[in-house]
Amino acid sequence: MNKIAVIIPTYNAGTTIAELIESISRFVSREDIVVIDDGSCDRTFETARTTGAMILKHDANRGKGEALKTGFRYARRRNCPAVITLDADLQHDPESIPDFVRKANGFSGIIIGTRKRSLRIMPFGRWLTNNLTSAIVSVLSGQSIRDSQSGYRLITAQVLKSVKLDSKKYDLESEILIKAKRKGFDITEVPIRTIYAGGRSFINPLVDTARFIRLMWRSLWW
Repeated sequence: MNKIAVIIPTYNAGTTIAELIESISRFVSREDIVVIDDGSCDRTFETARTTGAMILKHDANRGKGEALKTGFRYARRRNCPAVITLDADLQHDPESIPDFVRKANGFSGIIIGTRKRSLRIMPFGRWLTNNLTSAIVSVLSGQSIRDSQSGYRLITAQVLKSVKLDSKKYDLESEILIKAKRKGFDITEVPIRTIYAGGRSFINPLVDTARFIRLMWRSLWW
């Protein structure tokens, strides 16, 4: 699968983005690495621009979902057969990219990079919310999904073409799973390393939990 686009939504990732792009470029051409700077107020844009990757910029912070949708639109315009999404905080190891590509051979749907959910590795708050949200998404999609909150994924072009996405924030990652499965696409997984480097999380527990609950309520009428 040539010309897979690697999409990286970023916000204030100036200290990590160059290292991440360097690691990804071992597996993917830099012209196929797409950084969406979601209104950062540090030097994310300037740093990323020096790497040779494709840089798209939002003038203001719109949310992770909007950054992903910008990347998806770019990939569709270029007729990419699939995209791989990963976060900019170095918690997704690019070494797993070949695993996603091998799994995608002849596949149409979403491949989730699934972490080992162990309290010895994962902070308790994330362990708890990940288990709860994954259980709810599994019920609503009709398939067991062990790590619905993992942002490390491969999504084929057929899904991006068929699934209309409305969410603007972190809830988009749950929305696309539910809608894709209800449209008959396959959802599978590859194991990835669980890495927590102590980086800052931009998730607001109260606000983003409320968004997730609202998404689950809306999904009953999709």
